Amino acid sequence: MKKIVDYRKLLNVTKDAELQELKSVYRGLMKTWHPDKHAETPESRQEAEEKSKTIIEAYHFLVSIAPETRNQSLAEYTTTITTAGIQDFEYKQSVLKVSFADGNEYEYFDVPKAVYVKFINADSPGRFARRHIFSSYVYRSMSRLVATA
Repeated sequence: MKKIVDYRKLLNVTKDAELQELKSVYRGLMKTWHPDKHAETPESRQEAEEKSKTIIEAYHFLVSIAPETRNQSLAEYTTTITTAGIQDFEYKQSVLKVSFADGNEYEYFDVPKAVYVKFINADSPGRFARRHIFSSYVYRSMSRLVATA
């Protein structure tokens, strides 16, 4: 997904970056781009504010899809995808958002349109998703984002 690639470029990290590396890079960039350090002119302060907001967004997004973050909630995720039925779903620009009956919600990234079409046309969308989507694509919990926000 372009968003993932762009955020990794912005923070200058690889896809294998661990949480500690992300945190270190984030702190360094925030020190550089903090709006208080760019108070010479209103334009430079505005640019720094925009850049820092983008850095914050990138950091939080990359933390949410980091393997360490996903491993922390793997038991809950496994329970949800194996026992809770799919309540609703939405597909937009290669991102599939799935809401489950237990209240959890996950986003799956880089899901090809062809896979989505097979998913919605499957006799059992839940079974299709368990076999072809849930363990095949990068995901993040939307429920946790709401809970921590």
